[in-house]
Amino acid sequence: MEFYGQKVVLITGCSQGGIGHALARAFADEGCLVVATTRSLSSMADLEDDPRFFLQELDVVSEESVKQVVSTVLEKYGRVDVVVNNAGVPCVGPLAEVPLSALQHTFDTNVYGSMRLIQTVVPHMASRKQGKIVNVGSVTALSPGPWSGAYTASKAALQALSDSLRLELKPFGIDVITVVPGAIKSNIGNSSLAGYNKMPEWKLYKPFDAAIRDRATRSQGPRSTPSEEFAKKTVSAILKKNPPAWFSIGYLSTIFAILYYMPISVRDFVMRKVMKL
Repeated sequence: MEFYGQKVVLITGCSQGGIGHALARAFADEGCLVVATTRSLSSMADLEDDPRFFLQELDVVSEESVKQVVSTVLEKYGRVDVVVNNAGVPCVGPLAEVPLSALQHTFDTNVYGSMRLIQTVVPHMASRKQGKIVNVGSVTALSPGPWSGAYTASKAALQALSDSLRLELKPFGIDVITVVPGAIKSNIGNSSLAGYNKMPEWKLYKPFDAAIRDRATRSQGPRSTPSEEFAKKTVSAILKKNPPAWFSIGYLSTIFAILYYMPISVRDFVMRKVMKL
């Protein structure tokens, strides 16, 4: 069955309270048919009775899960116009002591999870000579600081992959958009703290525990940008006929962009001051 005049948008990581959930609502408000996905349907319970949403369980670390959902969406709607790789996990802790299993899980979700979905959906988009792939990065990748190195590195990797994909997929009519959020109100602070509480007791870094714990929730301050505001402006940019290759918005996004162009010594000085090192 074909659905004319409405974009079919597949979004990962749509749990209530996150930016994926806000993006799903914003796309729906623009008249799109939204395939909202998470690892558990119960985390999207508030969307169940809204006909604008097609809810699916999707675990991005599972190739089988990714292929199954894409196949189901193509069977139902006949196409996928926009894919938003939003699913991600935080990882807070000093790199010298973070368990490698935690680092691997971060990359498996944030980087390889996105690539699994991209490689699954690209053949379909290429056959239609159109489509948009949106990868959600982070401003922290512009000026990496202490205590969140695994997460920041995963987002930096995704942003670099996006730059290559943008060039490689252009001949097939596929746009690649890197969305780089600043500090956005979401549940990432709670997720970060929950993950941090499962970390082993630090040896070298035990004296820094309070500072590291503070990093887990630092993006959720009173000046953080509301997720609804972020989502509305982001969706507007994505749906443009000629979308931007890079779209960054949110509290601290300008500061991190400036830091990116600063000498490393200046960046390090700022980070040491902010992070109390």
